[in-house]
Parts: sequence; C-alpha cells; structure tokens
Amino acid sequence: MDTLTAGRRWAALLALALGGFGLGLTEFVAMGLLPEIAKDLLPSEYAASASDAVAHAGWTITTYALGVVAGAPTIAALTARVPRRRLVLGLLGLMVAGTTASALAPTFELVLAGRFIAALAHGAYFGAAGILAASILGPGNQGKGTALVIGGLATANIFGVPLITGLGQAQGWRVAYLAVAAVFALTMLAAALVVPPVAAAPGGSPRAELAAFRSPRVWLAAAVVAVGPAGFFAVNSYVAPVTTHVTGLSASTVPWVLAVMGLGMSAGIAAGGIAADRDVRRTVFWGLTGLVLAVILFALTAAHPAGLFLSAFLVGAASLFIVPALQSQLMAAAPGTQLMGAAVNQSAINLSNSLGAAIGGASIAAGWGYLSSAWLGVTLALAGLLLAILYFRSDRTPAPEREPALV
Repeated sequence: MDTLTAGRRWAALLALALGGFGLGLTEFVAMGLLPEIAKDLLPSEYAASASDAVAHAGWTITTYALGVVAGAPTIAALTARVPRRRLVLGLLGLMVAGTTASALAPTFELVLAGRFIAALAHGAYFGAAGILAASILGPGNQGKGTALVIGGLATANIFGVPLITGLGQAQGWRVAYLAVAAVFALTMLAAALVVPPVAAAPGGSPRAELAAFRSPRVWLAAAVVAVGPAGFFAVNSYVAPVTTHVTGLSASTVPWVLAVMGLGMSAGIAAGGIAADRDVRRTVFWGLTGLVLAVILFALTAAHPAGLFLSAFLVGAASLFIVPALQSQLMAAAPGTQLMGAAVNQSAINLSNSLGAAIGGASIAAGWGYLSSAWLGVTLALAGLLLAILYFRSDRTPAPEREPALV
C-alpha cells in the first residue's frame, strides 16, 4: 500500500496535471493562432483569400488529432508491461521533441509532420497519467483521477492558452510553440522528481490490450466519443475568425474569448469528475444534451459580444463535463485493459477533434460562413447523443477493474 506523505501526493498530482496543462496548450493554441500560421506558412494563399488560407491552416489541428488517433492505442499496446511512471516520462520526452520540431520546421508540410509526431504521445499520456492519478487518490476515484489530469488542460484554456496566444500574436506562432515545449520539459523534470512508481497492470501484454478491440461494445462506446464532442471542436477550432469576422471584435479579444471558454471547461471538468464517479450514464446523457443546447446558443448569439462570451463559456463547460464519464465508460467496456480503454478514449476524442475541425473548415471554405461550422457542430453533438442512448440501452458491461496500487 502507498506510503506517500500528503505533500508528496499533491506534488505528484500537480505534476501530472501540469502535463495536461501542456497538452492543452499544444492542442488549443493552434486554434487561436490559425491566422498567424496561415500568414507565415501559406502567404500566397492568404493574400488571395484569408478564409481559404485559415481553413487550410486548420490541417495543423486535424493532423495533430490524427496523430493522437494513431498513437494512443499503438503505444498502449506496445507499453502494456511498462511501469506507469516510466511510461509517462517517455511520453513527455516525445512531446518535447515533437513540439520543438514543429516550432522550428521551415515549411507547412514539415510543421504538420512535427505536429503528428508530438501528437503520438498525447492520448497515451492522458490514459497513463489518469490511471496514475487514480492510483494516487485511491480506490473509487477513477473519474476524479481523469478529471484532475484533464483539469490541467482546462486550466490551460483559462491562463495558458490566452497568454501563449497573445505571445504568438506579438512574437510569432513559432515562439509560442517553443514556450509550449518548455512547459513539457518542466513537466518531465517535475514528474521524475515527485511522481511515485506504479506497476503496470498484472498480466498486461500487447495481445491482451489489443483483445479489447474484439468487443463490439468498445467500438460503439468509441463511436459516442468520436462523434458527440465533435460539436465542441467544430466551434472551438474557429473561435478566432468568428470573434474577428462575425462578432466584429479585434484580434486582441480572441485570448479573452478563449479564457472564458477555458473557465467553462474548468467548471465542467470539476463537476464531471464528481458526477462520473456517481453515475456514468446520467453524466453522459445530460452532458451531451447540454452540449447540443450550448452549441445551438453559440450559433444563434455569437454575432453579438455578450452572446459570444456567454455561449463560449457554456460550450466549454458542456464539452469537458462529459469527458471523465466517457473515459470511465470506455474502460468499463474493455475490462482488464484499462490503459487501452483510456487510450481509445483519447483517440476517439481526437478523431472527434479532427472531424469537427475538418467539417467546419470545409463548410467555411465552401463559402457558408464562419458560423456554419457551429451549425454542423449541433448535428454532430446530437448524433453523439443518439449513439449514447443506443449504447446504454444495450449496455451490460461490468464495472472497470482497478489498476494496481502504489508500490
């Protein structure tokens, strides 16, 4: 059983959350800096059509999300027997390398390659760090452990993303991403110093982890995650141009909109972690229902400053309220393979990111306007809700198994 002091316990949890903070930066800063990325890497296209260039630059978001989709289950399978702290440190090292490479790459194509490499570690980190946090907190805290690590991501949207977005607007997007790489390096150092060792799951192996994919329930649970939250990403990916071109506010307002959305995300993840440990099904159902309503409100009111800020808060809150419950449900659908379940959840969320950004970008490029992305987001969130209802009507999965305690 664990012998951690209270101070060491909280230091370890904060170190793991700092990694989530860095992942929030690397994922969401791109959304606020799409105009700057387009101007720098796609200058001729930007001169011809700013909206087309911004939509093209959206591939920095889509490619990152696809890297998470590819990396999370692959790393989970290959590292089934690796102790959790060692795994977390290796993933942080990969994020330092990939983020630095994308910041220094000279061409758009090489930036995409760097983003893809950094993204390979993203999903596996949230899975492994969430399991570590749950082990540190003790039995019955799976939702809270996930919420704590992802809470770092939410906090990034309050403080870090607006600050780094402002830095990128003033000094260039490359400087912004070098700052993000420094956060990952700091997290790696902190984790090495204070996070206690936790063994891998007993009997873990690549074959055992991959066996999770034999279950149709895993695929259906993953489909809920891949489709529902895409409604959020269809909104979040294009907050910057909506703020400046639809609401008519200055570019300096974008960080403030992102901060308000981040406040909503922090409130949502805190409530969602508690709710998920009490009742996963109700949390998913009401969370997705709330997301549908919040995105509708955004589409209807974002043209006005008050509506933009209020709906951004509500969209952020609904989007992260459901995340701990979605991860708990996927881990329950794949009993005995917790790391794979958590990794598949992250892959599905980032497939959702890719889906929302790509569909939104396509609608904008087609000339339907920046808010067309939000209306498509309503459809995606509603489809996720219907998939969740289908899943829960036939759900007979047992409660997820526990990861080993601290050693």
